[in-house]
Amino acid sequence: MTKKQVAKIVVFILIVSWLLVHVTYCIRTNGDVKDRFVGFYSEKNNTIDAVMIGSSPVYPCISNPMIYGDMGITMYPLASNMQRPVATKYLVEEVLKTQTPDLFIFEMRMWTAEDENLLGNMAHTREVTDNLKYSINRIKAINAMVEDPSERLSYYFDIFKYHSNWKTLALWSQLRTFMYEYPDEYKGFVPFSTVGPAPKTDNAAITDREPIPAEQEEYLTDLLTYLKEKNLNALFVITPYDVQEDEQKKINYISDIVTAAGYNFLDMDQYVDEIGLDYDVDFKDYGTHTNIVGAYKVTKFFEEYLQENYVDKGVLGDHRGDSKYKSWDNAYKLWLDAYETGSAEVIYNAENKIYYDLEEGE
Repeated sequence: MTKKQVAKIVVFILIVSWLLVHVTYCIRTNGDVKDRFVGFYSEKNNTIDAVMIGSSPVYPCISNPMIYGDMGITMYPLASNMQRPVATKYLVEEVLKTQTPDLFIFEMRMWTAEDENLLGNMAHTREVTDNLKYSINRIKAINAMVEDPSERLSYYFDIFKYHSNWKTLALWSQLRTFMYEYPDEYKGFVPFSTVGPAPKTDNAAITDREPIPAEQEEYLTDLLTYLKEKNLNALFVITPYDVQEDEQKKINYISDIVTAAGYNFLDMDQYVDEIGLDYDVDFKDYGTHTNIVGAYKVTKFFEEYLQENYVDKGVLGDHRGDSKYKSWDNAYKLWLDAYETGSAEVIYNAENKIYYDLEEGE
């Protein structure tokens, strides 16, 4: 075989491999998590001021389009359902490939749970690994999240998982992800208008401490060390929810570790009165996630916190009026429309006791 023939074979293999990767991107199951990650990859380099990493409470609770419209801060959530803490450092690594955020924000609810209790549905692991672009960092994330090496092949090459979705290539919603870059119109935020009342307890007032699971404390210590080494600014938060006694004790324990390392910790359950949270109206599903009315209240409170702790101290700036951020202006307009419509729906549902159906997810 001549050198020319070998070169042709190599080029052919490279082209087929490239196509295989991008077809895989297209046939990955669509949904708001995929849209969020694809949207992140589409953002212009070095235009994101803050990135929020965590599980499902993140994307319906903090309205980043609202924060931009009110403050000019670009904040993007890399959140997925039941996101395991082990994924956190690899998501930070992924962010740093294209962005230089002035602030990383970590939502910490999942850090109170034992990892084995988060493994029941491996779809949640895949919501991280299968929504990352192919890279060395993705391989590292898979190795960290999938303990059994014999199970990793279908994670490395997720086309094995999604090959039956080939018919979805005819859908624009899938085809547009060929490069795994397509703008998310709400910048990762998801508006909900359902209502699920929750009891308001005094659990947030508990001051006792209880250690978090050993594996989560190890991940937290590793993350804090990593942040120090990279000289990254970070804020750790708990978004409002129906916190249980044991969870609050563990949250207090996390707070001690984080503040001892020199980072801010904001437990919003300590400020529900200041937020003005109405437990009969502002949750979408009985105390776990906020609806759009709750999101407005939480975001308004969070804006005040950001102003005092990061804007006034020169950490975060204002990009309003900059032509590079027109897509954020559009996202803010969409937010305003969504809030007008969604808040009316929330009020109607609350007044008429039309509540979220846990079984149907509606």
